[in-house]
Amino acid sequence: MSYKGIERILAAFFCTVIMLFACQKTFAQTTEGAEAENVEAVAEATEEEAFDAGPFIIEHVIDSYGWHICGDGDKSVTIPLPIILFDDGHAVVFLSNKLHHGEAAYNGYAMGWGENKGRIVKLDGDLYSEYTGHLEEGMEYPCHVCKWDISITKNVCALLISLILISCIFLSVAKRYREHPDEAPSGLQAFVEPVIVFIQDEVITPSLGKNSNKYAPYLLTLFFFIFLNNIMGIIPIFPGGANLTGNIAITGILALITFFVTTFSSGKEYWVDIFNTPGVPWWLKIPLPIMPMVEVIGIFTKPFVLMVRLFANITAGHIITLAFVSLIFIFGQMNPVIGWAVSPVSVFFYIFMGLMELLVAFIQAFVFTLLSAMYIGMAIGEEEHEEEATVVEA
Repeated sequence: MSYKGIERILAAFFCTVIMLFACQKTFAQTTEGAEAENVEAVAEATEEEAFDAGPFIIEHVIDSYGWHICGDGDKSVTIPLPIILFDDGHAVVFLSNKLHHGEAAYNGYAMGWGENKGRIVKLDGDLYSEYTGHLEEGMEYPCHVCKWDISITKNVCALLISLILISCIFLSVAKRYREHPDEAPSGLQAFVEPVIVFIQDEVITPSLGKNSNKYAPYLLTLFFFIFLNNIMGIIPIFPGGANLTGNIAITGILALITFFVTTFSSGKEYWVDIFNTPGVPWWLKIPLPIMPMVEVIGIFTKPFVLMVRLFANITAGHIITLAFVSLIFIFGQMNPVIGWAVSPVSVFFYIFMGLMELLVAFIQAFVFTLLSAMYIGMAIGEEEHEEEATVVEA
């Protein structure tokens, strides 16, 4: 692959990541409320002696304002992340550890409760407007939700880390191509080049024909972004462990970008086939346009399927893996001997599921890229695509 091709991949990757970063917080607002209830449930569960597998699993799957490393409760080790708010016309920046897992306020700001769970709120009233200290459990403090919250959450931090990793990988490969254009691949180049060629030959070219070079940077960006973050989500230690591709906000943005690329790449024949589907009896079109309505709905269900498939498969894998780990503690609190007896079985299935997740990490990246290429190929037009494919084969 040429050096210019690598540059195009990088350019498309930067554009995609910028859109992901800009839209992450907006999409996440729809799910923060439900997710935060589980976060606070985790904080409450740590005060009890009994192990609760539900909050333990959810805590490791959802997004958060800090990056948990190890430990539990007051003994937990967490990397604090910056909370960035715009409230009352001025910016407020502080680290998430100031809130002490949602149990304290800092300069009048705290983790919300009730309908505001999962959001940063500003305490109202002269008594609490600048309050810093412990919050009494069960007390309803007057508050309002901060209008703009662009905090660097765990998933946003993982997104930036993946940006740096992929940039370093492809810049290194591009430098190798530039300095040694006629030499055999080595190092990262030897790993990346076969993958690029595989996706190009088996996914992009069959779906897009002559237009494959036009859409290759975006589709390759999709594949490497999803694949890398799937792998990082399996690694249990920092900087891994973030469930980025298991966050529906991220998968939704990726699917939305594919939807826009498909829509704006579509030809006249594509829309004619939607509103006047060939080979369909006239009574399915007139007087009630049943078939056109089905086709229009299909335009929106395609990106929806992309979004849900990636989100559900990655999240389900993490939940099952953590469930096997939880079995050790569940049986251990019943009887320590049973806990020790179950631990080898749990570890075996944990390793087995980890290997399965490695396979799923590649398959889901491949499937997302393949379906995106197929949708774009269908939008270009069947006749045009067939002619282009013939030219490429020739």
